[in-house]
Amino acid sequence: MEISFEATSRTAEVDGLRMHYHDAGSGPTLVLLHGGGPGVSGWSNFKYNLPTLAEHFRCLVIDQPGFGRSHQPKFQEHFFNYSARFVMKLLDQLGVERAHFLGNSLGGGTTVRIALDHPKRTQRLILMGPGGLAFNVFFPGLSEGLKSVRDFYRGDGPTYEKMEEFIRVMTFDPKFVTEAFVRERLALAADPATMEGTRHALETVRAKEFFAAGELWRELERVRQKTLLVWGRDDRTMPLDGAFFALKRMPDVRLHVFGQCGHWAQMEKTAEFDRLAVDFLTTES
Repeated sequence: MEISFEATSRTAEVDGLRMHYHDAGSGPTLVLLHGGGPGVSGWSNFKYNLPTLAEHFRCLVIDQPGFGRSHQPKFQEHFFNYSARFVMKLLDQLGVERAHFLGNSLGGGTTVRIALDHPKRTQRLILMGPGGLAFNVFFPGLSEGLKSVRDFYRGDGPTYEKMEEFIRVMTFDPKFVTEAFVRERLALAADPATMEGTRHALETVRAKEFFAAGELWRELERVRQKTLLVWGRDDRTMPLDGAFFALKRMPDVRLHVFGQCGHWAQMEKTAEFDRLAVDFLTTES
C-alpha cells in the first residue's frame, strides 16, 4: 500500500463530529495520538514512522478533536476526557475491539485516560513525554516548551518567527528547523478553520475548573497495561525528571531515554524509535 497523506486519509462522522484519521497497514491495531503544539496533526506527528510501523500493524493515526482535519468543537470539560471518549467512539465505528496505543505529549494524556477508562480494550502503551502523567519534582513552573505553546496565539498571533522558535524548543538538533517544516506547521496553525478549535482544546487543559481532571499522575497505580515510556534527555517541554515519578508509580513499566533528543523522539530518532516500538509491541514476554 502507498503510504501518503492522500492514500491513507479517511473521515468518519462520530456523534455529529467529523473525525479525520489515516488508516495504513494490516495486523494488530495500533492507535497513534499526536501532541498538542500549534500546527500539529496526526500526519505531521507520525508521517516519518508510518512506513515502518505499517509493516507490522494496522495503524490508525487520528486527528484528535480540535486538531488537523477533525472538527473544531467547543466543549466544557478537560481535553483528555473529551478526546478519549471520541477516539473510543471512532474505534467502535471501525469495529476495533482492542488496540495498542502510542501517544505523544497531549496524545499521551489521552492514551492514559483511555487506558484507565477502558482497561480491557487497551493492550500495550507507548507514552512519549506524555502530558498529565509526569509530576515534575525538580522543575518549577511551566517549562520552556509549554510557555511556547501558551504564547503562540497571544499578542500578534501566529507568525513565522514564533513557529520557528517553537520547533527549535521542541527539538535538540537545529537541522530540523527548516523553512519547509516551519511553513508546513504554520499553514495549519494559522488556518482560521482550525485555529480557534486548537486554542479552545488547549485552554481546557489549563482551565482551573478542569485542571484536576488532567492530573493523571494521581491514578498511575491503576494503569496495569504493559507500558513503555520514551523520553528525550534534552526535552524542554516535559522535563526528564517527570519520567522517574511515573516509573516509580506504574506497575508494569520500563523507560527508554534518548540522548541528544528533545520532545519529538519519533522524529529526531526515527529509525531507532521505530525499532524500539516494534520490538516492544511484538515481543511476547
